[in-house]
Amino acid sequence: MLFHRPGISRYTCSLSIRLMLLLLLANVFTTACSADLGSEERDGMPEERRLSFSDTTSARRRAPDGPAASATLLGNPFVASLSQGNSLSTYFDRISTDFTVDADAIQNRHKPSLTDTIFTIRFGNSMMEFYAPSQSGELLLQVADIQANDITLRHNLRVGMPETELLNRLKGQGDDIVITHGGDRILAAAREGAPASLLFHLRNGKVSRIHYEGYVD
Repeated sequence: MLFHRPGISRYTCSLSIRLMLLLLLANVFTTACSADLGSEERDGMPEERRLSFSDTTSARRRAPDGPAASATLLGNPFVASLSQGNSLSTYFDRISTDFTVDADAIQNRHKPSLTDTIFTIRFGNSMMEFYAPSQSGELLLQVADIQANDITLRHNLRVGMPETELLNRLKGQGDDIVITHGGDRILAAAREGAPASLLFHLRNGKVSRIHYEGYVD
C-alpha cells in the first residue's frame, strides 16, 4: 500500500519513486505521440511491450477524439479535460487530506493474455477507483464514493451543499442528464449512450454522500 501525507509532496519512498516514473514516462510518451499522430505505431507495437505490466502506467495516451477534448459531467465528474483525466496527479492535487494509493494487477476482460491495472485512491471514508488498460494507456474512472468535503466535483458539486443548489446546478447541464428526485436521494443519469450516473444522498436538506458509477467497457 502506498501512502501520502499532508503537504502534497510528502510521499513515502515507494510512492515517490513509482509516481515519478509514472509522470516522467507518461510525459515522454505523450510527447512522442504528439509528434507522430498520423502514424499507426500503436497497432504495430511489439507484443512484449503490450504485455508488460509496467506499461500499464507508462503506455501512450490515446489522442483525444474531436477538437473539444473534454469529458461530460457523467463521463468524468471531477475533471473536464480528457488529458488531465489520464493523470493520477490531477486527482491527487484535488484531495485536501491524507490519501493512499493501491495498484492491483488484473486480467484484461477481453484478452486474458493481457494484464491491466486497477488504481484505488482512498481518503477518509471516500474512495476513487480507476481502470487502466495496458494497451491504451488511458486512466478510466469507474467508481467514486465521496463521503466528506475533502474533494469537490465539477460545477462545485460537493458534500455539504444545499439540495436546492444541487438541483439548480444539475438542471444547468442540459437535457442530456435525467434527474430523478425521490425522498432522500437525487439521481443524475445519462439519457442516452453509455450508462453512467451520479447518486446524491441527502440529509437535513444537504448532500451527505456522492456515489458515481462510470462505464468501462
